[in-house]
Amino acid sequence: MKQFKIRASAAGQIMTSDRSGDGLGKTAQSYCQTWLREQLYGRKKQIESKYLQRGNESEQDALDYVADRLGYGMLIKNEQFFENEFMCGTPDAILSSVVIDTKCAWSWETMPIFDAECKNNDYYYQAQCYMHMTGVHAFKLCYVLLDTPAHMIEKEAYHYCMNNGYGGLDEEVHKQFIARMTYNDVPDSLKLKVFDITYQPEAIQRIEQRVILCREYIDSVMKGVRL
Repeated sequence: MKQFKIRASAAGQIMTSDRSGDGLGKTAQSYCQTWLREQLYGRKKQIESKYLQRGNESEQDALDYVADRLGYGMLIKNEQFFENEFMCGTPDAILSSVVIDTKCAWSWETMPIFDAECKNNDYYYQAQCYMHMTGVHAFKLCYVLLDTPAHMIEKEAYHYCMNNGYGGLDEEVHKQFIARMTYNDVPDSLKLKVFDITYQPEAIQRIEQRVILCREYIDSVMKGVRL
């Protein structure tokens, strides 16, 4: 069985502590158990949601929008997988001076437009991992509000209609969802929120220490497994 390494996108999940403050919290233990099941059964847990689908489908559009708004000319999706002894992952885009990661907001309601700094610990630790692995010690976390893909709008409108007695997709309801989930009337300044995250060596030390704890926990769990 391969040695445990934390995916950058999941680094925040292993940072939870137990009541003593020294051991792994329940979220971290649950993540380790899921990882171990994947290794034992040779299968990956499938995570599917409309929010994840939205981000995946709009990833390059989000990079194009960030490139245009921030004056980068062009941002090409990075395909290089990075890893070291403790962590692994694939950043969205890498320039000589900055790593860029985009997050597509599901709707205007989820844009963190009023936040002065990144409040999402998962994204903070993800940024630290990416900076550490690439050696580029500057990071821009970019929330982008883009028009929802047409087929997803239709699906949302259809589900609304079916749950509210229409018996099928109603044209007027569909138009209302289009108006609600597209943003041509919204100023560009409200469709992009950028958080600059600085590299923190002490954060990397905490992540690496947690990976070691996770390995120890996995070893302890494995003692009760008969292969």
